[in-house]
Amino acid sequence: MQDRFDALTIFVAVAEQQSFAEAARQLSRSPASVTRTVAALEERLQTRLFNRTTRSVALTDAGARCLESCRRLLATYDELEALNVGERIEPRGWINVTAPVMFGRLHVLPLVQSFLGEYPQVDLRLLLLDRVVSLVDEGLDLGVRVGQLPDSSLRAVRVGQVRRVVCATPQYIARHGVPATPRDLGSHSLVACTAVTPIPDRWTFHGRSGASSVTVTPRLVVNTTAAAVDAALNGLGLTCIRSYQMEPHAAAGLLQTVLVEYEPPPAPIHIVHPAGRHLPAKVRLFLDHAADGLRGKFDP
Repeated sequence: MQDRFDALTIFVAVAEQQSFAEAARQLSRSPASVTRTVAALEERLQTRLFNRTTRSVALTDAGARCLESCRRLLATYDELEALNVGERIEPRGWINVTAPVMFGRLHVLPLVQSFLGEYPQVDLRLLLLDRVVSLVDEGLDLGVRVGQLPDSSLRAVRVGQVRRVVCATPQYIARHGVPATPRDLGSHSLVACTAVTPIPDRWTFHGRSGASSVTVTPRLVVNTTAAAVDAALNGLGLTCIRSYQMEPHAAAGLLQTVLVEYEPPPAPIHIVHPAGRHLPAKVRLFLDHAADGLRGKFDP
């Protein structure tokens, strides 16, 4: 693409100077390279742009029409370049980001607020959803994803990892005891969350012999982690959620984990964006800001 803009710039210079030699001098190029570039442009356009004699260079009718179009195109390009430079100096405009609901509320929203405080000309739309959405179809610049990424055309920046934990209130554990192995869950009251364990009656664990799946009988099945956390906090029983979803309550002494030695491998956290797309300066700034903030919390 840059080669084509160079060709148009050379063509305009030759037309304005009415001389290949003068255009070459103005652009600090060799006359031979200017001649070759114009010849290649004529070949690409399948039309003659100049009538050449030993003493003069004049535009053809097609060349004159092409000159006006090229001037407009180069002026537009200059405007875009100036706008991009201005944006790098003072970012402005909208950024569109998606993240899981609870993770977004707890960990992405604070980063959004600090970023907006630093860049007052930027506005941001934060779409919190517990389902994977197409960034391109939804007009989104960035997405925060928790879990293994499927093969896709997205570029991913890894920013940390989270554990999958089993937890309950200290009061519940005091009354019903600590399960020593995953099979002991059969004697406990359980809250299953399909956002974390899609098959609610099969929970997976990882012990010395590798991964294993345990059949469980939940007393309550919910589809959001917020509801699972609320049920556990109300003493209904043990629930299986992500570590970040319980940590505020663990810090307050309201929830504690069990079966830590049987936890599956941690799940990665990524910030993703469409591949092959040049990120605007403001989006790159937010990606770096969010990546630094999340790594500070989740990068082991």
